[in-house]
Amino acid sequence: MMRSFDGHCDTLARCLERGSALRQNTGPVDLTRCAALGQHAQIFAIFADSAAASEPLHTVVRRQHALLERECARNADLVRRCRTARDVRAAWAAGKTAALLGIEGAELLDCDPNRLDEAAAWECVYVTLTWNHANALAGSHCDAPMQGLTAQGRDFVRALYAHRILPDISHLSEAAAWDVVRLGLGPVIASHANSRSVCAHTRNLSDDLFCAIRDSGGVVGLNLYTAFLGGADMDAVVRHIEHLLDLGGTETLALGGDLDGCDTLGGGVTGIQDYPKLYAALAARGYDEPLLSALFADNWLHVLSDK
Repeated sequence: MMRSFDGHCDTLARCLERGSALRQNTGPVDLTRCAALGQHAQIFAIFADSAAASEPLHTVVRRQHALLERECARNADLVRRCRTARDVRAAWAAGKTAALLGIEGAELLDCDPNRLDEAAAWECVYVTLTWNHANALAGSHCDAPMQGLTAQGRDFVRALYAHRILPDISHLSEAAAWDVVRLGLGPVIASHANSRSVCAHTRNLSDDLFCAIRDSGGVVGLNLYTAFLGGADMDAVVRHIEHLLDLGGTETLALGGDLDGCDTLGGGVTGIQDYPKLYAALAARGYDEPLLSALFADNWLHVLSDK
């Protein structure tokens, strides 16, 4: 049986926008299709564009968190809330999808290390330090891209590790990403990012930064957004996989599809239900089962093994 673990989707925000439920909806991710995969884990990211939010950010965050908890309780036949790899395996053993929580953009927590008590109480597994806008912690890949971590940013990253929450450098400026790595406090992740050598987009990772994440014991979730792949077909997906594996990414590369966070997906994926097709396509290209198991599930499980 294929096991899958996807590190990033924006489905909570989309469900609130559409007035739809997590159990079944018309978007790319719902609990019914997750359950049909057999053994699936999904990190649901809380997300809002701070420049366009129509209500206070703390209200947005709490509404999305409440939605996840409410939907998991209502659909306990399909899903179980999890935080650690042990939790995920227990959910799978019980025949349930594992639902985990991330937060995309530290501005949703006011960039305040003291707000991490609340995130930890919610069993949040990672916080993405910025979205596309620079904030009090750092520059983003497209807004103040030369800005590294501020003093507040360094304090925030230290507080993340103290709360056993992973720092996610997706969207972060290259300078700030290196500052996180050089703190040397633990695994660093990019929950949804690709290779800049393959597709020269500022959202993607340089080879040196990918290798630094690898050496930290972190993971990089393969993003299926066509603009970050540089194409829409399976060849575009494989080019990123092959390059990152050539950099020694066998225990680093994972899934971070960005479903519900982008308008066009590559590799023939239209929703979470297509992950078996992606698995089969890679198997047909000669990827063996141990490697596919690492890419599709084990690498995320490893980075969450002691969280």
